[in-house]
Amino acid sequence: MRFRAMMMAAAMAGMATTMVQASGPGFDPRALKDDIRGRPNAIMVLGTAHLSGWPDDFDPSSLAPLIDRLAAWKPAIIAVESLSGLQCDALRRYPARYADSVKDYCWDPAPARAATGLDVGAANAEAEKLLAIWPADPSPSQRRHLAALFLAGGEQDSALVQWLRLPWAERHQGDALDATLVARLEKLRNRRNETTLIAAPLAARLGLERVVPMDDHSADAPVPDEEAYGAAIMAAWDNPDTARRKADEQALVAQLGQSGGVLSAYRVYNAPDQARLIYESDFGAAAREASPQQFGRRYLGYWETRNLRMAANIRDAVARVPGARTLVIVGASHKFYLQAYLDMMQDMRVIDTDVILAP
Repeated sequence: MRFRAMMMAAAMAGMATTMVQASGPGFDPRALKDDIRGRPNAIMVLGTAHLSGWPDDFDPSSLAPLIDRLAAWKPAIIAVESLSGLQCDALRRYPARYADSVKDYCWDPAPARAATGLDVGAANAEAEKLLAIWPADPSPSQRRHLAALFLAGGEQDSALVQWLRLPWAERHQGDALDATLVARLEKLRNRRNETTLIAAPLAARLGLERVVPMDDHSADAPVPDEEAYGAAIMAAWDNPDTARRKADEQALVAQLGQSGGVLSAYRVYNAPDQARLIYESDFGAAAREASPQQFGRRYLGYWETRNLRMAANIRDAVARVPGARTLVIVGASHKFYLQAYLDMMQDMRVIDTDVILAP
């Protein structure tokens, strides 16, 4: 009897395997988007150039028409391509793998720890505790204190939001902000990237208290032969589609100073035909790269993992405010991967950027 039962179990397992293979995954959350009570989550992914690469003579005030349109959409959550303080803290604990990542992407919050007496974990916990009871009209002292907590927690972008929400006369030392931290906030205010020039000012204008860091570098890892790896990837990138992207970017940058130049550039970054162009120039070229070590596939695996984890970070933030509008500001190469991954989720509705960028 025991032998017969084992044989029957094996046969049933085989039948189940056959059924799965025949029917495919058998479950698609995208087909269940209407099975939600309440207002759906709306998410817009704005692809952008990294503004730190734009010419030094670019006038940040030219971004005003773009920011006006983003403000009119009224997102309740703004997610940015930055690492959270908690992830940076975790990466610091594994220097053998992440030393370069920490150097490139993580600010050292030691000055804020000295000023507040709180490490990254404790500062994040205290900030969350305060935000849970945050008044509708906080005092300047409360904002300065929260900015200090954000800095101690490694959340520079959110600290800048608090700084920008202060009147000019209240942007000074006090409430755990010492001279070093004030100087840091002023440096951030004058930094030229999409978070400091678009996301943080937009959040302050909309009355938001923070932005959400959604980038992820936990998939970073040393490669066995960096020189050979780099040569293989650069060779894959040496293709007509990459040349076209470079030429297009040069043309876009050349028109930034013209009336409507910034909006024209963002229309190109977010146009549907960019998805295939970006893929063919970069990730598709890497997937077809022919080195014996299959360096291109390693690179593609890193890229897909990073975007999946970014999508998960966004999903986590959205889950806390069901039915909210979320704006994601991210490098244009990430945009279409993130849209595809986010659209796979049941309670996510991806909104086309034409809603705000159309002429």
